[in-house]
Amino acid sequence: MKQVASLQYGVIFKKAFCDVDVFKGFVRDILGITLNIDKVETEKEFKPAIGKVAVKFDLYAQDDEGRVIVEIQHQYSSDDHYDRFLHYHCVALLEQVKKAKNYKPPLAVYTIVVLTSADTKYREDVLTIDFDLKTKKGKALKEIPHKVVFLCPRHVDEHTPTAYREWLNVIFDSLDESIDESLYHKPEVQKVVEYIEQDSVSPEEKAQMIEEYNWEQFKMKQEKLFNDKLQKSTAKATAKALAKGKAEGKLEGEKLKALEIAKGMLAKGLDLQTISELTGLTHNEIESLQHAED
Repeated sequence: MKQVASLQYGVIFKKAFCDVDVFKGFVRDILGITLNIDKVETEKEFKPAIGKVAVKFDLYAQDDEGRVIVEIQHQYSSDDHYDRFLHYHCVALLEQVKKAKNYKPPLAVYTIVVLTSADTKYREDVLTIDFDLKTKKGKALKEIPHKVVFLCPRHVDEHTPTAYREWLNVIFDSLDESIDESLYHKPEVQKVVEYIEQDSVSPEEKAQMIEEYNWEQFKMKQEKLFNDKLQKSTAKATAKALAKGKAEGKLEGEKLKALEIAKGMLAKGLDLQTISELTGLTHNEIESLQHAED
């Protein structure tokens, strides 16, 4: 077993996957694309920002010969990751269009998002946003290649594509900060293990890990406070509604009882004033009851 830094930390994930061989191997197995690149950019930005929102791509590579852009994003925890990274993906498309003569980007854009936290909503290992045109029968026309792939290593199962498994397993395996390196045979995955060994983590990287950890703890604390407040507010509103319902139900019951008593009094020939004083009903209510009986 090797002691490693967890790939849940963005600084560690980027350190391992910004290696050109690792990046190419990962893209090859996840997308089935062989990239011809000699560098991987980290914290990639487009300036000026597209759509007035500045975004940073964790890992970004552009293969001009293969006419492909691939972005790899890492996310530990967030409620908006599906919408967020779809926005990032569209930014990469729009960046090309603003320099083009038509609306067809010259390079295909692929975004891979690795979610190292559990996906509590869907619990799926792989989710895909496919932009291609499809017929009524679901046949893809291969007109638009752009695609977003979400990967969740915590939910690997027997149906996970074989090519994905070693990558997703090594990411999941690292989360408890120890790895059985004998389980991994792909040379690129073995390089990942080397990059994340505890002895290879620099003091600067360790400091960033601590900052990330503290930030995640803060977000979790704030989320718990919000959920607790929401739960208390919901419980209070529910109790109030139940109390109101009980009160209304009681009044309704009393009204029905009074109407039944009034019926009996009408049958005995008592006058409206007497019935009203004894039951609390209005003259109009008693008259309506009397007409109904007639």
